[in-house]
Amino acid sequence: MPTSPQGPSRRTFLASTAVAAAAVAGGVPLLSACSTTTSSSSKGSVATGSALKKLLPAYVPLNLATPDVASVKGSSPGYTKLPSPLATSVPSVPGKGSTFKAMTPIWGTVPKKGNAYYTAMNKAVGATVDFDPQDGNTYQDKIGAVLAGSDIPDIVCIPGWNLQGQIPNAISAKFADLGPYLSGDKVKKYPNLANIPTGSWQMSVFGEKLRGLPMPNPPMGNAIFYRKDLLDDLGAELPKSTDDLLAFGKEYTDAKSKRWAFDDLWVGVQFIYGLPLDAPHYWQLKDGKLVHKVELPEYREALAFTRKLYDGGYVHPDAKAGKDADSKIRFTSGQVLIYGDGTGAWYGMVNEQASANPKFDMQALDYFSPDGSAPKLWQGDMAGIFSFINKDLPSDKIEELLGIVDFAAAPYGTKEFMMVNFGVEGTDYDIKDGVPVRTKAGIAEAQPATYVFFASPPPAIAYPDQPQLVKDYAGWMARQTPHMTKPLFFGMQIQEPKRFASLYTPFDDLRKDITRGRKPVSAVEDAVSTWRKSGGDELRAWYQKLLDKNGSGA
Repeated sequence: MPTSPQGPSRRTFLASTAVAAAAVAGGVPLLSACSTTTSSSSKGSVATGSALKKLLPAYVPLNLATPDVASVKGSSPGYTKLPSPLATSVPSVPGKGSTFKAMTPIWGTVPKKGNAYYTAMNKAVGATVDFDPQDGNTYQDKIGAVLAGSDIPDIVCIPGWNLQGQIPNAISAKFADLGPYLSGDKVKKYPNLANIPTGSWQMSVFGEKLRGLPMPNPPMGNAIFYRKDLLDDLGAELPKSTDDLLAFGKEYTDAKSKRWAFDDLWVGVQFIYGLPLDAPHYWQLKDGKLVHKVELPEYREALAFTRKLYDGGYVHPDAKAGKDADSKIRFTSGQVLIYGDGTGAWYGMVNEQASANPKFDMQALDYFSPDGSAPKLWQGDMAGIFSFINKDLPSDKIEELLGIVDFAAAPYGTKEFMMVNFGVEGTDYDIKDGVPVRTKAGIAEAQPATYVFFASPPPAIAYPDQPQLVKDYAGWMARQTPHMTKPLFFGMQIQEPKRFASLYTPFDDLRKDITRGRKPVSAVEDAVSTWRKSGGDELRAWYQKLLDKNGSGA
């Protein structure tokens, strides 16, 4: 599935599941040095080198469905149709009749217990899985309460954005070491889990043990989108440098006609200037010293350039006012020609406009450097949501549950994938013109994500109802991945101490003040000085110790 702007986050998953709900989408955003979990009450521990290699499962890719757009350097493959016949990835029923309790987050209406989808899945996996979905908006508190007690479900999903406070330590204390079942060639007992890339497993190492079961991310989750249909009508050429963007803004902004060249492009501008994004990836190594993104000259250049877009009047006034929630409406209505968003928005907007505006053509710009040369893009983390198995389960139950997780991780083009994501054909969905269409029962029971939280297959772009979008989206990603570089702490699951939690926050407000013309770019210098004195240098030293001990993930 596609992902959205800030890497693995709640917003990312919501965008991803919204896409999966509407179409057959396989992934929601490689091998490096280490994976670590560090919290305010723990100095963290890291498996590195040969120790890490011994922990990680072997990577045995499955090739059960041939993509229409091939993967390029890790880009998500594209599928324009639902394969027929579907392949089988789990030839025998994995369960042995046990009952397992599962806790997962949910956004929306909780499906009724004992519904037809759950019943069919129980039969398919050979066990009873008793789901207890919890409100995703308050999931942090629920996880903390559950892990503080003794009645822990057999399998628990914990998204990366919930890895706060004592939760990373609780993971090491409460959940099973899966290394004895999955490390090295042992994973071959579970072919769908062996199909998950090594980098995703690397993010699943907690407390020097393989404890997590990952939901892999694609390498790219951000794009600068443009209305190709409107640009064609205007005879406009695509911008290929920052000078081109400024010229485009001047040429095609017409406030009297309620047309502006841009919405806020700050995230995309950071990509153009080669800036890393959020923690822990906002560090770079310059002349042997860790340098934070806010200390880089490119950060100031990106601010100054974005300021020019606002000063020229090329950015929609509602974007300038911070009304981000309406950015999609401004784009689809034609008030804005170019805007930035997570790639999870692509399918939803194209599908929504298919009947409302058949001419609607949404495309993504190929990234470029400011001078128009090839960009320097930073690869995102390869997993951001994990499930964990209760360590008190006996080994035979862990193996049985891993068999069910293997079923849940079936890749696109398999019977198991359709069962997990859509349910039973004829009950939960029908095939119409080669496209799975959910029934009312399927929308209520099979569409809400449950099993997908156990583990997921490698990301894929699969929209049989929008085959051209598949070609556009997968083709765009394939053109970006050759320009990717791994960030310094790639593959490391780092939790900064709480005392640094709000250290970076002032820069978000400062960025808005600078780009909107309320403060000069030079205001960054005082802000950086304050940041250093308030803990920035201490945070740098903290990361330096991690780097000295564990090496780089790049």
